[in-house]
Amino acid sequence: MNISMIITLLAGVIILYLWFTYNGLVRSKLRISEALSQIDVQLKRRTDLIPNLIETVKGYAKHEKELLENITKARTSLMQAHSTKEKAEANNELSGTLKTLFAVAENYPQLKANENFGKLQDELTDTENKIAYSRQFLNSTVLDFNTKLNIFPSNIIGSLFGFKPADFFAATEEEKKAVKVSF
Repeated sequence: MNISMIITLLAGVIILYLWFTYNGLVRSKLRISEALSQIDVQLKRRTDLIPNLIETVKGYAKHEKELLENITKARTSLMQAHSTKEKAEANNELSGTLKTLFAVAENYPQLKANENFGKLQDELTDTENKIAYSRQFLNSTVLDFNTKLNIFPSNIIGSLFGFKPADFFAATEEEKKAVKVSF
């Protein structure tokens, strides 16, 4: 083997490595986009269920007007959120108000016995579980991507092509607190 053949072979290996690493980073970035899209689908489903839930509750809990208004505001904030951070914050706010609503519903036996309320509560619970799973999937995907951007030598390739770390879909300190309801 002569020197030009070795150089050509080495250049080929380097090009293949760059190609595979770049494609791996792109694939990871696309997985993050897909995971965000799945969260959006579940958040949309939840925001579509909320008006029905509010209407069902209104007849039973007339004096809980402020809570219902807060849920409506939180729902609107979520629908208007654009960035991952805005969506996470709006989602956390809405989750907190829904927890309060279900805690308040415990005080209304007629409401708890209402078939529509029960079905809506079950659908929301199912949706909340799907949102939680989607968040976990997103955060795992973000972790994988960010790890690739921080380990050698893919960190060099990532910075060469302008890849930036992705944001996690994180719970706020407020969301981590227990919901307190007083009557």
